[in-house]
Amino acid sequence: MSPPGIEDLLRELAPRVLGTLVRRHGQFDACEDAVQEALLAAASQWPAGSVPERPSSWLLTVATRALVDHWRTDSARRRREVTAALDPTRETPHDPDDTLLVLFLCCHPALSPPSQLALTLRAVGGLTTAQIAAAFLVPEPTMAQRISRAKQRVRDTGTRFELPDPAERPARLAVVLHVLYLMFNEGYTATSGPDLHRRDLAAEAIRLTRLLHRLQPHDGEAAGLLALMLLTDARRAARTDADGAIVPLADQDRDRWDPEAIAEGQALLARVLGAGPIGQYQIQAAIAAVHDEAPTAADTDWPQILALYDVLERIAPGPVVTLSRAVAVAMVHGPTAGLTVLGTLDDDGRLAHTHRLDAVRAHLLEQAGDHDAARESYLRAARMTASLPEQHYLTRRAARLNAEPPPGRAGRTPGTASGRGSR
Repeated sequence: MSPPGIEDLLRELAPRVLGTLVRRHGQFDACEDAVQEALLAAASQWPAGSVPERPSSWLLTVATRALVDHWRTDSARRRREVTAALDPTRETPHDPDDTLLVLFLCCHPALSPPSQLALTLRAVGGLTTAQIAAAFLVPEPTMAQRISRAKQRVRDTGTRFELPDPAERPARLAVVLHVLYLMFNEGYTATSGPDLHRRDLAAEAIRLTRLLHRLQPHDGEAAGLLALMLLTDARRAARTDADGAIVPLADQDRDRWDPEAIAEGQALLARVLGAGPIGQYQIQAAIAAVHDEAPTAADTDWPQILALYDVLERIAPGPVVTLSRAVAVAMVHGPTAGLTVLGTLDDDGRLAHTHRLDAVRAHLLEQAGDHDAARESYLRAARMTASLPEQHYLTRRAARLNAEPPPGRAGRTPGTASGRGSR
């Protein structure tokens, strides 16, 4: 296994080398396989000696040789392409950084979201198939098939290795941002397994979003998404106790939050808010910033958070937004008002396979003093989640209601393990 410094370097260089190969030769699938071979060779060879003076050129040379070997075994028809590939006049350190093109290619709208995620992690993140499979808790052969199908789909679409037309670019960039958003969410709150976090996955999402922001410095939503990730991930250390049990936002030790990440996120947000069109990631980042700015849970400016959710629901409506807004409504107008908002989601099939609705309802019912109904909702939510930390948290909340009298006041922050308000 290569040292962390070399791993970081390889992940940074992987999409650049891949972009150069694809721009020169096309055949994304073959080029991507060749880059993976070069990364494995570097990971095994560089720690034993030293990093080459021009590591990108080293990777490009090894990947090109792997590509040539593939062509030689594939067909003699590739002879002219092989000659061009080995032309030393083309080995120049001045190749442009094609990382953004690779991101657009991996997030092609013809691919399903799981395929977009997998291909992005492999081609841009530099992760191996085994690492991606471990991140998503699936067998390696299953993930290998998913990646293979995704590359086949890219080939079948006949997509050229170039930026989309200007008219198509905003929609494609939105797909890229969504893929990175999903990647971070899965890393920050794992949907299944024994751990609440998948730190490597969240860190990779932040790294790739930093890269996208650097490549698209004037895009407000790219900056907004990075700010959202930083402001949210800043709380990671305080989200679990020494035993790994979930600590809800209201009970977290805020001294354990990362002040540097908060400051960076706030600075990013300050630069983009009001500088251009407002987007959903900027609004979500603003909500996260309000939470992070409060010295205690009691100091949280819930009316401002509710106002931001009202804006978010207008520009990016959806059941998860409504779910989070219900918590803010409860904090401003009381749990009964929040439960009324939740009632509008009862017939929304998009929440049928998630525990979130029952988890939030349970907390609001608890705050309203209806312990029997709250206990049932907690247990129903626990049965629906595949995350062991969330199962334990929800069942403990249900068990506690057997011993505690109804609360004397409403207004405590709902301690739900899911939903943006509790992160």
